[in-house]
Amino acid sequence: MSLTLCPKCGAETKRLYKNVCRKCFLENFTLAVLPLVLHARICSRCNARFDRNKWRDEGDLEDIVIRTVEDELFVHEEADDVDIIMEPRQMTPHLYKVKVEIDAMVEGEPLHQDLETEVRIIREACDRCSRMAGGYFEAILQIRATNRIVTPEEVDACKLICADMVEKLWKKGDRFAFITETLDSKDGADIYLGSANAGRQICKAIVSEFGGSYSESPSLYSHKDGKDLYRITFSMRLPEFMPGDIILYKGDVIEIRNSGKTSKGIYLASGAKFLEETERLDGAIRIANRNDAVAAVLVDVEGDEIMVLDPLTYQTITLKKPMFFSSEPGSEIPVISTEKGLFALPEDSSHRL
Repeated sequence: MSLTLCPKCGAETKRLYKNVCRKCFLENFTLAVLPLVLHARICSRCNARFDRNKWRDEGDLEDIVIRTVEDELFVHEEADDVDIIMEPRQMTPHLYKVKVEIDAMVEGEPLHQDLETEVRIIREACDRCSRMAGGYFEAILQIRATNRIVTPEEVDACKLICADMVEKLWKKGDRFAFITETLDSKDGADIYLGSANAGRQICKAIVSEFGGSYSESPSLYSHKDGKDLYRITFSMRLPEFMPGDIILYKGDVIEIRNSGKTSKGIYLASGAKFLEETERLDGAIRIANRNDAVAAVLVDVEGDEIMVLDPLTYQTITLKKPMFFSSEPGSEIPVISTEKGLFALPEDSSHRL
């Protein structure tokens, strides 16, 4: 094999690397560069890291140390097949020593380099934790119901949706998605939120789950950098009718079984299924509730008719046999008395249509 003279040092070499021998090439080639001292600004409460002028949630402390080193480690652009191993060692709660091993291929030659640095931890409060501690809020979510009082169970369910949505939005990057305060009242609940976007997304989730509607009302509260800052009040109105309510709608008596964007139920006269968009139930009125039902003796079943003993007058009343009916004569069945007369109720009140 012919040899070539290195134009820099005159040594014979089998090949040239960037027009010089391997020795001369390596004398002037640095595979990687890393500062001897690095600083990591970390929130003392949530471990968020301040990076590129923004607080970011990046995992536990060791992950943050490694990421801090990765961000400052420079590997030569001509290096291929780069393999980096980092070994962080905690010296004190505020100091890590990190050993970095780098292997790569440059000009077809394998290169190895060892580096060391120390990462000094600076503890402070991030923007999110500072705002939470200071009671900051951008939105108020008012949970109410249309023409009735919200039940404690509904309030608890809405609070759970709120907590779940805040958690999801925070993980997706909305750092101000947090609950500042929750105030219960006889009318429902007021939930103070750090993010107006969170309030809007929570309302959408509640409507999807329970139906109802919401409105937004902004109010100016401050100015910053020449911009007006607003707080938004979200008025969440749950549907007027709840599962178990007996309503009169377009002349029919209906038991509501499930209320969301769509209201589902049963026509009590026939037993047929009822389905209607909740927002279109204008004109419907609540005339009773399943809890108002009483037991009545089933006297007889004949074809499409049933005969029951009226629990108030003790007279036998003939009713149309609903499709859901399967009871035997002599048994007791739940009935409800309304302005439209007496109706038999399905015995399974927990079934979701």
